[in-house]
Parts: sequence; C-alpha cells; structure tokens
Amino acid sequence: TFEHQENGEKYGYDKVIMLAGGVGYGTKRDCLKKEPQPGNKIVVIGGDNYRIGLGGGSVSSVDTGRYSNGIELNAIQRANPEMQKRAYNLIRALCEENVNPIVSIHDHGSAGHVNCLSELVEDCGGVIDMEKLPIGDKTLSAKEIIANESQERMGLLIDRQHLGHVQKIAERERAPMYVVGETTGDAHFSFVQKDGEKPFDLDVAQMFGHSPKTVMVDETVERSYEDVTYETSNISEYLTNVLQLEAVACKDWLTNKVDRSVTGKVARQQCQGELQLPLSDCGVVALDYRGQKGIATALGHAPQAGLASPSAGSVLSVAEALTNIVWAPLENGLDSVSLSANWMWPCRSQKGEDARLYAAVKALSDFCCNLKINVPTGKDSLSLSQQYPNGEKIISPGTVIVSAGAEVSDIKHVVSPVLVNKKHTTLYHIDFSFDELRLGGSAFSQSLNKVGSDVPTVKNPEYFRDAFNAVQELVGGQVILAGHDISAGGLITCLLEMCFANVEGGLEINLDGFKNTDLVKILFAENPGIVVQVADEDRSKFKNILDEAGVGYLKLGKPTDERHILVSYEDKTYHFGIDYLRDVWYETSYLLDTKQSFNGQASARFTNYKKQPVEFSYNKNFTGKLSQYGISPERRIPSGIRAAIIREKGTNGEREMAYVLYLAGFDVKDVMMTDLISGRETLDDINMIVFCGGFSNSDVLGSAKGWAGAFLYNPKAKATLERFYAREDTLSLGVCNGCQLMVELNLINPEQKERARMLHNVSGKFESAYLGLTVQTNRSVMLGSLSGSKLGVWVAHGEGRFSLPLPEDQYNIVLKYTYDEYPGNPNGSDYATAGICSADGRHLAMMPHPERAFYPWQCATYPLQRKEDEVTPWIEAFVNARQWVESHKK
Repeated sequence: TFEHQENGEKYGYDKVIMLAGGVGYGTKRDCLKKEPQPGNKIVVIGGDNYRIGLGGGSVSSVDTGRYSNGIELNAIQRANPEMQKRAYNLIRALCEENVNPIVSIHDHGSAGHVNCLSELVEDCGGVIDMEKLPIGDKTLSAKEIIANESQERMGLLIDRQHLGHVQKIAERERAPMYVVGETTGDAHFSFVQKDGEKPFDLDVAQMFGHSPKTVMVDETVERSYEDVTYETSNISEYLTNVLQLEAVACKDWLTNKVDRSVTGKVARQQCQGELQLPLSDCGVVALDYRGQKGIATALGHAPQAGLASPSAGSVLSVAEALTNIVWAPLENGLDSVSLSANWMWPCRSQKGEDARLYAAVKALSDFCCNLKINVPTGKDSLSLSQQYPNGEKIISPGTVIVSAGAEVSDIKHVVSPVLVNKKHTTLYHIDFSFDELRLGGSAFSQSLNKVGSDVPTVKNPEYFRDAFNAVQELVGGQVILAGHDISAGGLITCLLEMCFANVEGGLEINLDGFKNTDLVKILFAENPGIVVQVADEDRSKFKNILDEAGVGYLKLGKPTDERHILVSYEDKTYHFGIDYLRDVWYETSYLLDTKQSFNGQASARFTNYKKQPVEFSYNKNFTGKLSQYGISPERRIPSGIRAAIIREKGTNGEREMAYVLYLAGFDVKDVMMTDLISGRETLDDINMIVFCGGFSNSDVLGSAKGWAGAFLYNPKAKATLERFYAREDTLSLGVCNGCQLMVELNLINPEQKERARMLHNVSGKFESAYLGLTVQTNRSVMLGSLSGSKLGVWVAHGEGRFSLPLPEDQYNIVLKYTYDEYPGNPNGSDYATAGICSADGRHLAMMPHPERAFYPWQCATYPLQRKEDEVTPWIEAFVNARQWVESHKK
C-alpha cells in the first residue's frame, strides 16, 4: 500500500509483490539427485498442457503493460492445488519406500517441459515423445506444448525396473502419470513429434554450457528525501495514523482465510493469545508428531528504508528476519540460520536503479558474511514497474524480502509476544542496531507522507551476532516470559501489540533511560531491537547472560492491572488506552475484510473479536498425562483394535488423524477410495472408520458431493459402506470434509426425511480459526465423558454451516461453538452446532479438527497453568473410541 511522490518521481506497488513459500524436510538419502543412466524412464505426473504460463519469464522481465493483455494473461500461471496434492501423495509414497525409485526430480517452472525435462536428463541426454504428453487444449502449437507452464506438474526420472510399481501407486493416488521418454546417453536432447519432426533438438552442451557474461552499465544517482518534521504534542494523533497503516495494522483479514493448522504439525502460526490476533514473530512447524524438533521461519523487509538507502534497507531486512526468528530456540543459535533473499527491483526503469541494486546486494552480502550466516538461495524479479496506456510509469520501490529458516531444538519453548499478566516481572529493551535512533524509512514518516534520508542501520554486525546468541541463550533457558521485536511502528507499537491479545492488564513504562532526548524518536524509530519480559526471580540470570556477552539492555517497566500503557518521560506522563488503540489497529483489517466477506460478517467480526476470548474448562480428573490413559507414543506392538483412514483425492488431514488414532491405541490402516472402488479393501476387519478433512475433488461440485458420488455410484464401494454401517460393533467419525460427506450420505440421521445440509459459511469465504467449543451433555461414545468441557480447537472450512431444518431437540448435537455470534460461530450454523451424532452415539460428524489439537503445542493458545500437560482432553475422545471397540468387538 506504499505510495510516494517526490523529486518528480512516483513510487508505488502498482506492480505487486506476492511472496509464497513452504517449509519441510527430507531425509539425507533423498537430498541429492542420482546420476541419470541411459534407459531411465522420463515421467511427467500431474495435469494437462494448456495455454497457461507462456513466456512467463519474458513477460515478468519487462514493465507490466508493455505487452497486450492477451499475452500477459497467457503468461500467468494458474494453481491447481488438488492436482498438486495428488502428485505430492505419489512422491511422498515413493520417498517412504525402503528403496526410493526416483533417480531425479524437477518441478515445472519457467519454460515448462523444455526446462524441466532437460534438467532431469542433464549430460546424459534424452528424447521426449510428444505424443505421450497430455494435451488439454488441442489448439496448442508444438512450441506452446513444450514451453507452457501449466500447473501442477512434476518431472521424474524412474529406474526402468521400478516403473510398474510406481504406476500402481500413481493409479491408487489418482495421480495422472505419463511415461514420455527416456534417457539416451548421447548427450543430446530433443522433442519428437509423431511425424518425426523435432521442434526442439539440441546438444546438451549448447544448453548447459558456459553462459555469456552480461555486463550492466549504470550511473549512481544520489536521491535524497525530505526528513519528517513533527511536534511532540501530537503523539496521540501520530500513533493513531501509524496504527492504521497496512504495514503496521492488524492482518486478521489475511490470516482468517487460510488454513493455519493443516498437517497437525504447526506449532506456531500467525495468531496469538486468548483473542487470537495475528502477532507472531515467526512460524514453527514440528518435524514429526513427537513434538520436539522443528523448523522455524521468519521474514524481513524494509522497502521504505531501502528507497532512501538501498544498503541500509538490505541490512534492516536481514535484521528484521533475525529479530523475528530469535524467539524460537534454535539448535545452534545464529549458526543454525540460513537465509533466502528475494530481490524485487525496477531495474532499467530509471537511471541509477541497477547501481542501487548492486549496492543493496553488496550490503546484504557483507552483512551476512560478518554475521557468519549463509544465503544459499533466492530469486529475483527485476522489472518492478507498471506501464499505463497513457505512458505513465509507476515504479515499485526496490525491495528485498529476506526469509530466514533454522532448526528448532524444542518447539514447545518458542517465546510468545503476548504479555504475561504476572506481578514481579519486568520488561527490558535490548538494542541490536548499535546506532542512533532515526526515523528515515519508518512507518511514522510514511504516515506523514515522508520517506526521509536519515535511515537507521546495524552499525556493528559482531555486536548484533552477540546480542542474537545471548537472547538465544535466554530463550533456551526459558528465562523470557514474553518477547516481541521492534519493527514497523516502533517501540510503542511493540508494547501495544504485546497487550492487544489479552483482555486484561497493561504496562507502566519509564523511558528516561534512553540517551536520546527526542520522545518521538524513542517511540517510533524502527532501529532493530526487541522487548522482553522477565520474571524478577530470573533477573540475575538475565543480567549475567547479557553482561557476559557484552550486550546492553534497558529496564522499561512492569505490568499493571490497569488496561492502559502509561509512559513516563522527563516528568511527563502519556496515557495510551489499549482497548481503544486495539480497535484503531484492527480497523484497517475490518475495512479490507469488507471487500471479501459477505452478509455483514466483516462488521460482526469487528464488533465481536474482542468479546470472544477462547475459554477453557476441563474435567477435574484430567491430568494432562499420557499415563492417565495408559498410552504411549513408544508403542510398537499391534493392539489388534483396527481403525481405517478413508481418503479421496484432495484429502489433506489424513496423517494427523492417523497419528492420533495410533496414539490412542488403534492399529491404523490407510484406505484410499480407489481401494474401495476396486474391491481391494472390504473394511470387514475394521471397527472404526474416519473420513478425513481436506478438499476432495477440489469441492468443484460442492463440498464432499464428488466424494459422496464415489460411494453412491461405485457398487463395490457402496456395498462395503452399507455392510460396515449395518454392523453393531463399528464406529465412524467424519471431520471437516468428512463431516460434509457423512451429512451428504445421510449417515447420522437416516431416519429423518427433512435432511440436514452443509451450506457455505455465511461470510461467503473460507474460515480458519482456533476457537472455543462447548461439549454438550451427551452419551456419545467419543464425547460422553467430556460433557460440560470447554475446549479449544481448530476450524478450517468454507462450507461448514449446519442447516438443520427441524427443532433442536430432534438432533443429537454434541458440540457447540462457545459463542453464538460470528466469528466465534465461524459459519453461522443453526443452534451454533459444531458436531452432531447418531442417536446411538456411535457415529459422529464434526466440522472442527480435534486431530490438530490433541497436543498442547498444536493449540494456538493453551492455559498457562497447564503448560506441563503432555496431551489435551481431545485425546480422551479417541481413547474412548478404542475402549468401546475393545468391549464390543465380535
């Protein structure tokens, strides 16, 4: 949303930047590609070829608007997540084999088949039979076929002896697989048509030989921007303006519409605290369900500062990424961190931009070398300008987005930014910049329509490294109760955000310890730094660690029961109302949400978000220990109690569900719909089935309707399901997409003529949230013992609204959302219904995801007094199911 006009130049992100990425890990065995050998089969998995992503590299390398709309539209890639999931399932299955049959693998990115498949065969060479390539658009030319970037496709080299086995797995996963060629060993690569013509035919050396050097010539142009002027008496007005800037303001409009819990391995996502506001500094995912090791990620960027000083902008981008990731206990401190630098720059758009990019890259390189961290990867898009038909050109500020990743030693000890309302604790400021406080490039300057030339930086990289590692020692030793970085909006925004996610408490802060005599700079400067909360009983440990590292710190103040932040400075006191300013901060999100939410739900969210804290109430006999249920993740002996996960193409919640069933004592079987349709699986030896969450068939016919059709219109699958439900020793559970399936198949209340339906959320969009449920008094198998409990749980759905046409007493409603109104009731379900059960209590359909909330570390917030719990009460539901089967199994 940054726009600025000065010195006769216009800057703005008319050509937008969108950064997306993912984290994961592979085994050491699968990290390196094997050497291609003659006779390896070249395989493409995924979707068909279309006129999509044609010339993307070229179009993205010039000003938007340079080419016609048709050319630019064809250059855009389109995502197909369900197809990607099918391809992923195949690759995952192959990687989990004792012998991985994949010799080499490559994604289809720029230049499509010609790039992907040529990089697969490498020096070995290969030939591609174009007749074998799947063509979705028969009007494609040969050039378009080999170069389009249609998503989602992967290229694989498969050892010939494994081809049949791979094909069987692909068919089971409904992953389209095409054997399109083979490696030749002649160091030649070609695409061959049916008539023998070769539209592409080159020696490998011509493709992968020495690239010619490109020499870029530019002039250094010094640009200066007017510094901001201000009056201390206007601090309240300044703060209101800063908090409403999109870069500073609440991002709830973004985070409430993306699935933040899928896989059940997400240990830290965007939202924090009992009000679940997007305040997290970093993201953390677990490597497995043991809940120990993990991966942390964080981002950093400083485009306004980079406009004034490209060197300082690069340094600040790295610094922000690091002060965000520092809150996760890293395996080897700063030495654990690797960075990715994504350069978005308007090269050649005006004189001096190439020189600015060079300065920015050099500054980042020098800073990282001094910090002793690497930048092994990154991307660039060097045409960040928009050309309009009238000739006007809008230049995007040169921007580097730095992504940090590192191994986490213990995912359960990531520090939260949410203030702990606890007496006898103190807040401290730790500076990382070793620089004077400066306002250039800050949100404060932007709010006054200035950029400024006086930009902060990191003066001493060695000091920064020492400060980072000292804080890491504090984090690893669990000395820090809460902590937050100082970035967009400055120190006052940092302090407010630490209080926003609570409904009680505030701060009393004294700033006299700052050497700077300018209160506006103290409050709004964005010099890299952090604020930490430390228990007074740990004060000596805190000070010893920092003193030993030679890192300075400043006492700021203490928590208070009053709902405000009182700032004292030079015998004056400034009052900041937390709840009022939280609404100011949230309002920008509300205004953006009105563009995507329907039926007044954006307004309802704005009204109710602060009234709906997540509440917890557990049974008195709940200890939080695995031993209470006689279960252990170390179990390796089959129990003989068998459950089956049933999934369809697009299902994405099967792994976390399988694990919680295993933990509860089941032996778990993976069943794909193709197993039921073919008759390979009969379910005769299964006592519990679970229909998992996801997006079966991409929900193109409506949620679960295609999945239901796979049962209704395939005789073997239909007979298997009917036989299972006719037995008296069976249980079933449907979660999210599985719940929609059970309702669509009328498995819960088959006796009712007026059927329940699952409808689109009232908001008209996908909803993701960690929220409160209340377990109703009930006698169901899984939830009966939890009656009266208030539990936190994840929801993630677009069609989760229970439409129940009969009076409430005609349904066995076992789960309700704690709050009747949106967003606590995220979909507008009748009677605030979250889950319904069959009359006999054996078959349960629920929209929320208990399989993503059975460990405390999976929960977006959890009672502080129960931080030693090993499991949450949700595990009891699955243990109840196993015990019921044990007592009823025939």
